[in-house]
Amino acid sequence: MITTITLNPSVDRRYIVDDFKVGSVFKTSQYEATAGGKGLNVSRVVASYNEQVLATGLIGGKSGEFIKGRLQEVGVPHQFVPIKEETRSCIAIVGNNYQTEILETGPTVTESEIGTFLVTYQRLVQTSSIIVASGSIPNGVPFDIYSVLIKKARDHNVPFFLDTSGLALGEAIQAGPTLIKPNLDELASLVGFRLTEEEDIIQAAKHLSMSGIEYVVVSLGADGVIAFHHDQVYKLTVPKVKVINPVGSGDSMMAGLAIAFQRQYNFSDSLRLATAFGTANAMAASTAHVDKNIVNQLQKNILVQ
Repeated sequence: MITTITLNPSVDRRYIVDDFKVGSVFKTSQYEATAGGKGLNVSRVVASYNEQVLATGLIGGKSGEFIKGRLQEVGVPHQFVPIKEETRSCIAIVGNNYQTEILETGPTVTESEIGTFLVTYQRLVQTSSIIVASGSIPNGVPFDIYSVLIKKARDHNVPFFLDTSGLALGEAIQAGPTLIKPNLDELASLVGFRLTEEEDIIQAAKHLSMSGIEYVVVSLGADGVIAFHHDQVYKLTVPKVKVINPVGSGDSMMAGLAIAFQRQYNFSDSLRLATAFGTANAMAASTAHVDKNIVNQLQKNILVQ
């Protein structure tokens, strides 16, 4: 079973507004509200490929109830730990060639609520084949939380995939997650120097790999992917596509990696599948949605070196 962790989920509200301008008033009939948060995006994509998945994390209030209801609608089972404060909301305004996002920081979590989550996690890790932890951490949760979760997963020989940023990522890499998926800015922040050339990216990924991270997958957006594993460097080049909604592409890539590892693909094929997932999501209007026919076609046209 693939277990996903979302410590700071959200109700994601997306509005389509052409020619958006600050200070003006707009009406739109094109909008949606979804169960958001990076780990929940991963969950939906994994479930759509008929892999067993369970979502966990911290959730509270009416927004939390909304999220649980939406997950049930798409067949994603969950075991969330309830918190007293309200789960956050995030807004995306999408128009012609732009996207503006407003992200709430989220609720403040108590020490007792964190303790309850760790007890729940200790139970879930024993029935998990892969753990995917994604996204930011809410107020009150210590920055080393992912380090704690990684160590508990290692105690049970469960691979731990991590997609986060900032201090949480900096703390977590010391514990040696199995796989991380930084973007270029996040990678530069981790290693402490600018990455202006492809060789810089390779050396930075190698540096992290030597610190105990088995797989380093660097997302370069439209420029593809560079990944590092056991002194082997992989470069993936993607075909040009029409981008409709890039939100959730990184999460879709993480879902593809988890599915590929669950099915015991080799690393090259895992990267090809995951890159196809991320690209297919960018071609879809909905967040964390991949069309299987498009994925199959993309895999034929993604160059792996």
